Amino acid sequence: MQSLFLYNSLTNKKELFEPVKEGYVGMYVCGPTVYSNVHLGNVRTFMSFDMIYRYFLHLGYKVRYVRNITDAGHLTDDSQEDKISTKARLEQLEPMEIVQKYTTDFHQILQKFNFLPPSIEPTATGHIVEQIEAIQTILENGLAYEVNGSVYFDVLKYNEKEHYGILSKRNIDDAIENTRALDGQTDKKNPQDFALWKKAEPEHIQRWNSPWGIGFPGWHLECTVMSTKYLGEEFDIHGGGMDLKFPHHECEIAQAQACNHVSPVKYWLHGNMLTMNGKKMAKSTGNNILPEEIFTGDNHNISKAYAPSVARFFMMQAHYRSILDFSDEALSASEKGYNRLMEAMDAVNSLQIGATSTVDISSWKEKCYEAMNDDFNTPILIAHLFEAVKWINLILDGKESVNEADLDLLKTTLFTFTFDILGLENAQKSADSSDRVEGLVELLIQMRKQARDNRDWALSDKIRDELLALGVQLKDGKDGTTFSLN
Repeated sequence: MQSLFLYNSLTNKKELFEPVKEGYVGMYVCGPTVYSNVHLGNVRTFMSFDMIYRYFLHLGYKVRYVRNITDAGHLTDDSQEDKISTKARLEQLEPMEIVQKYTTDFHQILQKFNFLPPSIEPTATGHIVEQIEAIQTILENGLAYEVNGSVYFDVLKYNEKEHYGILSKRNIDDAIENTRALDGQTDKKNPQDFALWKKAEPEHIQRWNSPWGIGFPGWHLECTVMSTKYLGEEFDIHGGGMDLKFPHHECEIAQAQACNHVSPVKYWLHGNMLTMNGKKMAKSTGNNILPEEIFTGDNHNISKAYAPSVARFFMMQAHYRSILDFSDEALSASEKGYNRLMEAMDAVNSLQIGATSTVDISSWKEKCYEAMNDDFNTPILIAHLFEAVKWINLILDGKESVNEADLDLLKTTLFTFTFDILGLENAQKSADSSDRVEGLVELLIQMRKQARDNRDWALSDKIRDELLALGVQLKDGKDGTTFSLN
């Protein structure tokens, strides 16, 4: 295996990656709360960990990647009701209709960005039993207490032996800043304590039976339960956005310690935020864009539509721990770079083989790995890929030469890092392929129309049925025949 160094938020330094179990990687990433269309900033975080997942797979590790869906328990800032229930009330739908609607949107967006699916995608509502069991364990260990049907984690009691704030580097007094009325402060022993289980008021939509009465779980608990269930009491990597470090990830550590008496995660990785036009993204100011609007161009912040792979390339040009500013100018510049890279990828197959190589492909390949092994440094990797682009153009012009072995190494390395690890796709080829498919189907529709005009029903039916077998469904209407791809 390659020697890989990654930045551990727990120690605030780069460390050599040494998995808990040799040859295996367990990685948990906090997924979306599915009450609205997925935010572009969240997409960036998930994209960073998709790239990290891809790289571990490339290095030959057997990876179990768990990314959850929060479909209950995420409290809003101004009420006792979680975000799913609030949205369900606003749209006059069942909470699970909201969950289904936005989980589908989440998957569709990630698919367009060419994400690999995680190994397991558990949901909070699918693990209520395990969350109740974890609460019982924490109560038995004397680190939680029950008040009026709600259960709270006793932060001060925990802090007598452990450090609440070990990840965020806060002291116990800092935790007061996170305390809000929504946590039922009057019921709590201390303002720093956080909810493990909340009593459901009569109007609360999502509710489950528990030993403490009818209620719903706190937000932090689900990730502790699901990560340790599928990855073990100690696992390799926990990822998420920088905004989750406190209180969410801090609470996860405390809950896991309280349950299992062991620190759950070796390496904490945090992606940085995405800004827009130099400011924080916000719907209220219009300084905001949805991922789908990038693909359609239907947003006043951009001048045109951009392919998903262009947006992905744009995000990969910044290190995952750096703030990235989204703008039309930046995206346009990335599109030019992306097109240059794709043109070189196409051209590499037509390079002439020389007797000797005047370019050092082996050293270049090592530099690509060095970049990725230095905390997944994709901007440096991309700079090296453009070094190869320059060589390809020089070889095409006859100013450099490459022998057969080096050409094979160049192709393999370039394709591996561009497509397999960065997760880019050749958008132009995809568009060309789509256009060709559409043209062929339209041709067959015309042939079928001609057959029907000639009353050749057998040929007409054969064309329809053969297309259906290939996943193309024809729909006859008063305005003619249309088709859809299944």
